[in-house]
Amino acid sequence: MTVLALMSGTSLDGMDLVVARLAADGPMVRADVLERVSTPYQADLRRRLVAALEEGAAGVRELTQLHAEIGLAYADACGPVAERHALDLIALSGQNVYHVPRVDEKRGWRTRSTLQLGEAAHVLERCRVPVACDFRQSDVAAGGQGAPLVSFGDLALHWRPGVARAIHNIGGIANLTWLPPRLEPDAVVAFDTGPGNCLIDEAATRSFGAEYDEGGRIAASGRVDADVLVALMRHPYLALPFPKTTGREVFALARLERDLGLSFDALAPADLVATLTAFTAGSIAHAYEQLRRDRPLDEVLVAGGGAANATLLAMLRERLAVRVHTFEELGMVSKDREALAFAVMAYMGFTGRAGTLPGATGATRAVVAGKYLWPQPLDPWTTGDASA
Repeated sequence: MTVLALMSGTSLDGMDLVVARLAADGPMVRADVLERVSTPYQADLRRRLVAALEEGAAGVRELTQLHAEIGLAYADACGPVAERHALDLIALSGQNVYHVPRVDEKRGWRTRSTLQLGEAAHVLERCRVPVACDFRQSDVAAGGQGAPLVSFGDLALHWRPGVARAIHNIGGIANLTWLPPRLEPDAVVAFDTGPGNCLIDEAATRSFGAEYDEGGRIAASGRVDADVLVALMRHPYLALPFPKTTGREVFALARLERDLGLSFDALAPADLVATLTAFTAGSIAHAYEQLRRDRPLDEVLVAGGGAANATLLAMLRERLAVRVHTFEELGMVSKDREALAFAVMAYMGFTGRAGTLPGATGATRAVVAGKYLWPQPLDPWTTGDASA
């Protein structure tokens, strides 16, 4: 099956598209990548999307329009790619804007819920290929947190016999998937470790007008404020047991100032970026301390935009007493990782097979991931009894 998967993650930098030919390989899935394309969001759309993520900032009118406009951006990105390939299926991650993984009355979180924008019908109309979308809702309905979902794809694509391997994606939010040395799907562990690039990006934008800290150069020029770092490492999310998931509604600069009683304006701009980079590395290292209490670990493979941050990567290698590699160092492309995971989930769901791991999300059972749209519906007036 040839699948085009589009991933737009919490870094909000745009859309990563991967076309892959998928085939079963015993219990695993083999993915042969045919094409990859990265398309940034238009500046105005990205600005409005970033603004909408501030809690309470966007009304229903703006969210409704963003839902359509992101769907149209998806269609514009997918259309030319679809024309170059004989596609069987398109998988859309959706743009995550708000995630309520657990009930928390203090925050007004009354019901586990999640919202991703990007109307898939626009892609269906443009490409005339079956489309899979809205992957998280069925897991939430089954008692899960709706994340991290990509653990299923990690197991299907990256498990190796005899190796206790962790796949760590550093996007806007950082998440890990621990793969056991034996093929035991119920033993897989996955959870969000905390901030990935989101705090670093926000500080780089606010103080330097940059979308991100390229190569970690700003952080390298600054000094880590030890007192602020200690306060950040006391964030209650880090102490929660896994599986757990989080988002920008928790890890944003203004939110941290309110929740932890901090004032980031007291730090020099480069020092703030350095301190937030150290916090990101520290939160990831803390997650592995939790994980390794009762699980082996041989190596960590780092994917996502954070893999290109040399300062962050150096901090991680200093803190983690195991082999740390980027996908690129092993001949893979880290940007493919999440898109391919959604491609695998869609591939499974299209044939009625489960595409989630309850042990990773906390759900009561494995479920078909995604909702599916077909381009050529049967005409009820010409195909027989419409009530049959």
